[in-house]
Amino acid sequence: MMAERGLSLAHKTIMRWVKRFTPEFVKRWDRFARSAGRSWRVDETYVKIRGKWAYLYRAVDRAGMTVDFRLSAKRDVAAAKAFLAKAIKRQGGGAPNTITLDGYAASHRAVREMKTDQLLPGDTMSRSSKYLNNLIEQDHHNIKSRVNAMLGFKRFRNAAVTISGIELMHRIRKGQFDITMPRFKDASAPAVWKAVLSA
Repeated sequence: MMAERGLSLAHKTIMRWVKRFTPEFVKRWDRFARSAGRSWRVDETYVKIRGKWAYLYRAVDRAGMTVDFRLSAKRDVAAAKAFLAKAIKRQGGGAPNTITLDGYAASHRAVREMKTDQLLPGDTMSRSSKYLNNLIEQDHHNIKSRVNAMLGFKRFRNAAVTISGIELMHRIRKGQFDITMPRFKDASAPAVWKAVLSA
């Protein structure tokens, strides 16, 4: 993209831009975010940071819309609870009616403990279903294909910021933002970005 404009940039320059601007882009776009549905598919995938595996917790609703994500150094009960609490907060406090999990015991225990602590409603149904979780496995692929094409992450924070940018672009492509207001009508992509960032 830069070469097309006659610019020659080192990848470190791009990385500095990502670190500086991604959090602001996410904050501005989130003002226009639509809430996800109440039936969640929750799963983790792996990301390598400085030669060690980290865990990317992700959730989508039954329509494939992204609920939330969280990068964690560990895959345990505390990490699963932290992810679910973050996802609920991002959805404006709206807890899911149904959570579909993989077979990993720590995730099921996290849901049980959150119900006990009244962080999740007592009637929230949790279940395991390989068939239903195919939806999020396919969604992981879109994120992992971007991450795998990179040179690798050296720092946890850089990984978290970069992945938040990838997730934002994925949510934009999926149409998870309310940009149907008159000022966005028939606007070009650059005009939409300008309007969102000026809001």
